[in-house]
Amino acid sequence: MFEALILIIEDDPEIVDILRGYLEREGFRTVSASDGQTGLVFHQQLKPDLILLDVKMPFLDGYGVLAALRRTSDTPVMMLTALAEDLDKLQALRIGADDYVVKPFNPLEVVARARAILRRSQGAKTEKSLRIGRLTVDPVSYTAVVDESSGARPLDLTRTEFRLLSHMARHPNRVFERSELVDACLPEGDALDRAVDSHVSNLRRKLTAVGLGEMLTGVRGVGYRLNGQ
Repeated sequence: MFEALILIIEDDPEIVDILRGYLEREGFRTVSASDGQTGLVFHQQLKPDLILLDVKMPFLDGYGVLAALRRTSDTPVMMLTALAEDLDKLQALRIGADDYVVKPFNPLEVVARARAILRRSQGAKTEKSLRIGRLTVDPVSYTAVVDESSGARPLDLTRTEFRLLSHMARHPNRVFERSELVDACLPEGDALDRAVDSHVSNLRRKLTAVGLGEMLTGVRGVGYRLNGQ
């Protein structure tokens, strides 16, 4: 993990210098881009292990960069931005961010969160597919498919919905508290416990559409459970 390459997409050179100094001191390799379009080119050319992404940038903002990345890549992304509202955080999560840090930030916290993201990312690459009844979840390819008479039908899930599904699929029938799901699947927010309900509701709706709505149930006053079959 200490040889991981981190791409910093940030238009403030002072912030870039601070991040580069702290990250390289901890053994990471870094490269930087000062606008979103250049960042996308560097991502395609260099295949970084993690991206630190600003939101307000020239040519293409961070949300546009993130959306473009998620059309072709699962590279982990940590948003670094002065936008502190919950709606901004939720928008980043829906598009596919892995973490969300508000400026001004503590560089040591950024390094710690980068390590955590890379640890989860590397762990996922070694996991085997998880199968529960007609549902198969593949943490490596970020895909979930349902067996039907006509063949395998993929589920169109957001990144956060997939994280929730795969996390619960590792332990069928276990009840997960909301706070645990936040820590495991939405590590970027301290005040986003209620966001779990929204993501789970959307996930259950998509499971219902393929006849598996009964798999995901709520446990009153506690959290959620993915029922094994």
